[in-house]
Amino acid sequence: MNDIIRQLPDSVANQIAAGEVIQRPASVIKELVENSIDAGADSVTIILKDAGRTLIQVIDNGSGMSDTDARMAFERHATSKISRADDLFTLNTMGFRGEALASIAAIAQVELRTMRRGETLGTRIVINGSRVESQEPEAGVPGSNMMVKNLFFNVPARRKFLKKDAVEMSAIMREFERLALVNIGVDFTLVSNDTTVHSLMHAPLKKRICDLFGKNLDKQLLPIETDTSIVSISGYIGLPENARKRNPLQFFMVNGRNMQHPYFRKAVLQCYDRLIPVDTQPNYFINLRVDPETIDVNIHPTKSEIKFENEQAIWQILTAAIRDSLGRFNVGPSLDFDREADVPEIPVFNPEAERMPEIDVDPGYNPFLEQIPSTAEIFGAEIADAFRPRETVHTRESASTRSAAGYSRDEYRPRHEGGMHRSAATDWARLYDDFMRKRDEGLASLPDAAPGVGDDVPAEKSEPSLLPGTMASTGHVFQYRDTYILTTSRDGLMVIDQHRAHMRVLYDAYMSKAEEQEFVAQATMFPDVLELSGAQSAVLADIAPSMARLGFVITHRGENSWSIDGVPSQLIDTSARDMVLGMIESVTETGLDLASALHEQVALTMARSGAIRRGQSLTPDEIERLLSDLFRSHSPALTPDGKSVFAIISNDYITRLLG
Repeated sequence: MNDIIRQLPDSVANQIAAGEVIQRPASVIKELVENSIDAGADSVTIILKDAGRTLIQVIDNGSGMSDTDARMAFERHATSKISRADDLFTLNTMGFRGEALASIAAIAQVELRTMRRGETLGTRIVINGSRVESQEPEAGVPGSNMMVKNLFFNVPARRKFLKKDAVEMSAIMREFERLALVNIGVDFTLVSNDTTVHSLMHAPLKKRICDLFGKNLDKQLLPIETDTSIVSISGYIGLPENARKRNPLQFFMVNGRNMQHPYFRKAVLQCYDRLIPVDTQPNYFINLRVDPETIDVNIHPTKSEIKFENEQAIWQILTAAIRDSLGRFNVGPSLDFDREADVPEIPVFNPEAERMPEIDVDPGYNPFLEQIPSTAEIFGAEIADAFRPRETVHTRESASTRSAAGYSRDEYRPRHEGGMHRSAATDWARLYDDFMRKRDEGLASLPDAAPGVGDDVPAEKSEPSLLPGTMASTGHVFQYRDTYILTTSRDGLMVIDQHRAHMRVLYDAYMSKAEEQEFVAQATMFPDVLELSGAQSAVLADIAPSMARLGFVITHRGENSWSIDGVPSQLIDTSARDMVLGMIESVTETGLDLASALHEQVALTMARSGAIRRGQSLTPDEIERLLSDLFRSHSPALTPDGKSVFAIISNDYITRLLG
């Protein structure tokens, strides 16, 4: 029997590794720029064509490589960063595995020009799908110039699943922002399709943040700073009032490396608890410095996740630092006890200098004696006689039995009636008549008994009528508090939110006619100015022509500033800012066609505004029609934005509830 296990060729192994390390053009930029930083470069230029599909070029002024090193750099597990396993716990470089260049060369056409400092001749090497085509000497400048062409040219399935250029460019911008934030001492230039997107000079962290995300952040950031034996923390956090609903700027860095750490992120969010709305998140740019021996960066192919030895201690230190900064800078307006010159002086009370005003009081005056009507004048003589006690019941009247108003508990009559005003009696009688009339109307409006219960049914077998204000009977379906619809199901009692149910129905009806919808631009009274991040601005620049065809009038004001001057007439009553940001987010995260994204956004907006409101009473026919339309939907359980339409109270739960 033949052996079946064999070792894979290096080219195949490199393509497999590339599936983990190189996921999209942004991954290539990350690996190449980190190599440039490790080589000591203080100036890096990135040139792109077609969002990296056609060309990714990274030029640096680092140390460069010899001809032998240039060839060895593309071999798998070849690196200058470490030489033994113990070096993994004292890392001071971004790269260390020796997989990135081999993986890139396996799925692209690569050309490298490099020359070491102090030399006059460098080398040029060309690799095509892991196969070295040529290597020859060439004059150049110190540093390295790496060109990656036709990414995934030999892996058509991977290339096919790359998203639109706008989406890939947005991912590149986010990666560029992370690299620029963590390397503030390096000059960065980013050029896309012959247009300079960013040109950043080395600067302090706050200046770098403003250069990347807009100058308006300058007054929105609070510094944090603490230094302990376990960790040193520095950076900036955002003011609570500047928390964002969409795309919050949240960055963690450790020892000059970007990272994602949900545990520390939760620590930051906890500090903002009760300071910001529940649907918003704060901005933060936090840099940690720890002993390299207390972290492990070799737990994820992209090296974006890091394991800390002292996580709990760092949590507490991080929380204390953030709360201290919020307390020092954002407690609120302080009380100024120093009196200003123009503030009027409030005199101090002096009991000897001031005399209290004297008030004349008549202790014998009783306002009730002339205003309280008699029982007979309120209810009539016959009813008053029914309430008047018999003369034989009480023979004497004690002074203690009389109230301060002149009533005797035994007489139920006022002692003084001579001075009573007829208008008071009339008001009381009118109030009583209104009360009786409303009571009769309320009794008449009680819902009928449940179906099947008629006048011919014996009284002892009749079901009790439903209490007012609880349910209105409509066959086997009930409306509760004019908000929820209750009906039975196989599993128990179904409670349906009428507003969400109708929103689901309207959304489906609108989407079925989406292709017929015409969008006409409607000018806004006051243009809405957007200050976007570089990633958002790149996406908006790409989709702006398509948005114009869909009824949006958007003007580029320079750098990352845009103005919304018009919106589709169907959306004139909605927030233009939220609409545009939502579309940018939809295109970025899902890669959906812009027209589809707009149709969905319009459908959701119109469904929200047109759906019946909570508290609106429905007739039995309206309830039946709503439920019929709802359960014909392909997704009756959820609203278009993912909220539950109904819930089921199980039969078992009801049984347990009643013991």
